[in-house]
Amino acid sequence: MTERSEVVTGPGGGAADVPPAGEHPFRPDSPTGAGTWSLTWSGVRTVAVLELRQRVRSTRWMASLVVWMLVIGGLSALIRLTIFKQDHSDEAGATMFGVIVFLVLSLGMVISPALSATSINGDRNAGVLAIMQSTLLTPVELAVGKLLAAWVAALGLLVTALPFVLWSYLLGGTPLGRLIVTLVLLSLTLLVVCAIGLGYSALTARTSSSAVLTYVTVTFLALGLPVLFGLTLPLVSSDDTVSRRDIVEVSQTGDVTGSRCETTTVTMERVHTERTWWLLAPSPYVVVADAAPKPAGDRVSDPLTGIRLGVRSLRLGPPDIEDWCSDDVSTQNEKLRDRQAENQAPAWPLGVATDLLAGAGFLILTVRRLRTPADRLPRGTRIA
Repeated sequence: MTERSEVVTGPGGGAADVPPAGEHPFRPDSPTGAGTWSLTWSGVRTVAVLELRQRVRSTRWMASLVVWMLVIGGLSALIRLTIFKQDHSDEAGATMFGVIVFLVLSLGMVISPALSATSINGDRNAGVLAIMQSTLLTPVELAVGKLLAAWVAALGLLVTALPFVLWSYLLGGTPLGRLIVTLVLLSLTLLVVCAIGLGYSALTARTSSSAVLTYVTVTFLALGLPVLFGLTLPLVSSDDTVSRRDIVEVSQTGDVTGSRCETTTVTMERVHTERTWWLLAPSPYVVVADAAPKPAGDRVSDPLTGIRLGVRSLRLGPPDIEDWCSDDVSTQNEKLRDRQAENQAPAWPLGVATDLLAGAGFLILTVRRLRTPADRLPRGTRIA
């Protein structure tokens, strides 16, 4: 059996340049070439439009939006009834705003993974992905287009919940800057969640595996990090020699005549949260609460302000002087500590940067997994 050799001639009759095996004949792209990262808006838009058209045609997506709106509306009405039953002040409005924002954030992080966690392995199992990879679309265009489509779908959830957020805003107690900052950070959080789901859909062969991994990662980011922070408290506890102000009873000839505060030097165990506060920063709840501008006044009852002051107080660490005197003195010290906490550098820039870097990492992983020809694929993976 002999091998056939074929010479490809160019327009002048000479031998034409033939691309090496594995390279696309119509674009300067090889498995390791720079074409993998060639990004054009037309390519991204093409992929995003195809993805969104599939969702719009799906009756399940429209039904999900309706159910989402009904759930948000019903819970918002119950929250309004509960909070305003005994309090009709601006403080009650600020509290309702914070509760609804966290409600939208929580439900959004539950639903958003489903928008991207099956995007790539679902297309691969259906034999659609290989067709798209054989076109002039680059891997980065496929990844960014799918991410953009998932994010737009997630923003649809935020838009349908917007009337209830605005309702709580109009009840008073919430500055306009807090509303704008909150909506922007909610949008960025949904983008990061979609990127995480997209990365796992490119990494795993089964849609169930990618969905579970996405939910585990998002749950760890939102709730696991605060739990981890709590578990590290014994590791940052130490015996310190500090000044402590205690109430001392004053007596004359055995009769108690009053009390006064005295300062003594004692050794006591204290927790140095200033060493591990950064574990809380990437949590979406901390990011939203810390970045939202504080309302005017000294109230700290609304959830956003409470978390904001709490995280910044943890960043301060234990006080220089332990004050165990009367309640009036303790209240003054708490107000002083709140002012010191407000002067602390915000934690949300670190949290936003960490979350965006995580999302970017999953996007890069997706692009690398979409390169063709693939180095390896899991057993049982369908190619076309």
